[in-house]
Amino acid sequence: MDALDARLLLLLTDVPRLGVLECARRLGVARGTVQARLDRLAEQGVLGGFPPELDMAAMGYGLTAFAVLEIAQGSRTEVAEGLAAIDQVCEAHATTGQGDLFVRLVARDHEDLQRVIDRVVGLPGVLRTNTSLALTTPIPPRVRPLLERIAYDTNSR
Repeated sequence: MDALDARLLLLLTDVPRLGVLECARRLGVARGTVQARLDRLAEQGVLGGFPPELDMAAMGYGLTAFAVLEIAQGSRTEVAEGLAAIDQVCEAHATTGQGDLFVRLVARDHEDLQRVIDRVVGLPGVLRTNTSLALTTPIPPRVRPLLERIAYDTNSR
């Protein structure tokens, strides 16, 4: 990924619905260049799509929790499939350290969170969980600083 790729991704981060022609105009390059770069970034897996940024609290899911799961050896695939079947599980990461999986989940309220945790604990292969509630999100998910570094810092590579 080079500086133009990063500038293109920054532009699309700021204005996700921007068309290829307008991207080309703002970046000062040909439309074909932008399209070729988007195609390459998608092919390489860098660009996975343009999902909208959603506010979970505004959607009625005001609680965010993180659960560290300890699972039975060899059961990661089955546990991951079980987690994927729970709508309120937003993401899961296999980890090292205290637990085996780090899971972000959302809930409407404390009662709903208990129901979700009970479903997680009931999955075959889940041995133990340790759940923490998020109080605030001082740094939301972001990639902008990395893109800016690639786009504007010639010493970053």
